[in-house]
Amino acid sequence: MLKGGVGKSTIAVNLARQLATHDHDVLLIDLDPNGHASVGLGFDDHYHNTDEGIGEVFFDEADPTSVVYDTEYEFDILPSSEDLEQVEREIVVGDVFQPSALLKREVVEPLLGDEYDFIVTDSPAYRSRLTDNALVATSNLVLPLAPGNEAMSGLERTIERQIAPLRKHMDVDVLALVPNMLDGRIDQQTQDRQLLERLNSHNSLQDRIPNFARITDWEAVGTGDISPTPGIRDRTSITKAYGERKPLLDYDANCDQLKNFDELAHIVEAGEVIRHG
Repeated sequence: MLKGGVGKSTIAVNLARQLATHDHDVLLIDLDPNGHASVGLGFDDHYHNTDEGIGEVFFDEADPTSVVYDTEYEFDILPSSEDLEQVEREIVVGDVFQPSALLKREVVEPLLGDEYDFIVTDSPAYRSRLTDNALVATSNLVLPLAPGNEAMSGLERTIERQIAPLRKHMDVDVLALVPNMLDGRIDQQTQDRQLLERLNSHNSLQDRIPNFARITDWEAVGTGDISPTPGIRDRTSITKAYGERKPLLDYDANCDQLKNFDELAHIVEAGEVIRHG
């Protein structure tokens, strides 16, 4: 998403972790210069080490496995580094003909299928060569949306500015739209409800909404006959897990939100949302 503060790194880390629990070999690539996912998994030293990183793979023909590390949580990580913005500036100069295909050519194609079953990429919150590289390399998107007045406009901006231009040249598919960081009631006109209503009333988006965010009977919600808590909810455990440098599963295996991250893993495995019932 071309917007910060929507929980991209949290979803990326926990999606990678849940895929790993399904007995898959998983690599998480942190392409965000802020390094939120890397630091959140305890890779602070690697983030601050500018001597080796993805730039060496892009420009110096280093083996991609030389900058991949075991997270101790059943998946691997290619961490971000604090000089990633400099790497991005060098992409334009260093690969004039295919500046958006470096990640695919140098990392994903050598590793996907041989070393890893799935590769999850965390991207910057702005249009960039790094973001384009992530889209070209993966071609599948999980888009988080946080409650607020700009949620749907942010989605529209992302599709218009980032996804649509690439669709002229390649297949790019949105696997799931994920309402994230919800904490309000939905039987009243809260921002949480407004986001869920707009998503669930948009006909063209229905097959992209996970079961945990889908509502078909708003009348029952309004009368209090059912009290769903859709979307990924804002839980203290999620925040504390980051502080403890762990995925949610390894910090609080009883958190009620793990089932939602697990459904996202099933969506990635299937390549689409599978409706329950």
